Amino acid sequence: MIEAVGANMLLASSSGPDLPGVNDFLPPEILFQGTPFAINRIILIRIVAMVVLLLVLGITAARAKLIPGRWQGLIEYGIEFVRNNVVYETMGELRGKRYVPMISTLFFTIFVFNLFGIIPGANMAATATVTMPLVFAIWVLIQYWIAAIREKGLWHYIRDECFTPGVPWPIYILLAPIQLLELLVVRPASLTIRLFANMISGHLVLATCLAFAQYWFIEAANKFVGIPVGGLWFVGGFVMTLFEAFIAFLQAYVFAILATVYINLSYPDE
Repeated sequence: MIEAVGANMLLASSSGPDLPGVNDFLPPEILFQGTPFAINRIILIRIVAMVVLLLVLGITAARAKLIPGRWQGLIEYGIEFVRNNVVYETMGELRGKRYVPMISTLFFTIFVFNLFGIIPGANMAATATVTMPLVFAIWVLIQYWIAAIREKGLWHYIRDECFTPGVPWPIYILLAPIQLLELLVVRPASLTIRLFANMISGHLVLATCLAFAQYWFIEAANKFVGIPVGGLWFVGGFVMTLFEAFIAFLQAYVFAILATVYINLSYPDE
């Protein structure tokens, strides 16, 4: 038995299943090839995800009742969760009212985009390339600079961030550029890379489990060994699917929290 497993493992390593790679996230164009409006698979997923999100929220709002049903109650719970546990918890109610629509939009869009990574037929999160996370991060960047300029003024904001009181002046030569770099690059990069890297890595792990399951089920020389091993890989893929659903929510939540924190840091300390 052990020799059979070893032989099959050797065969798997030599021929091997068709494992996913990073290039899978840059698929060829499938519509309007060769034009400025060319659409590949991941762009199509983004379009479908946005249409689904708008339809669900639009129909729910159009049919809203004073006494909500189960579906309306679920949507309202999600909005209240973002409002109370993300925005108000971080910024307070008075300051946070301005940003509830923005943070709610970020949360629900990222969550739905992430979920498409485990939906059959899509099998790819709409945030699994750097473009969409970067767009979301730039939106946050613009918002916290607007808040800073409105509340403090441009110079006072840069002065407070780059020239911390009580620091010996020679330190400013090193500290000021670092602080400015954080405001312009590090914060947006942290939002972008965290979301993008988590979604692409999760998809690769899930796709690898399913690829090995298919390989052992179909191509293993010894079916007596291949079917149980393939079954284990399939169970691993199922567990990873559930984990990816949790990660889809978690990454949307973390992005919303960090966006709220960065905007709140632009306000004067109370």
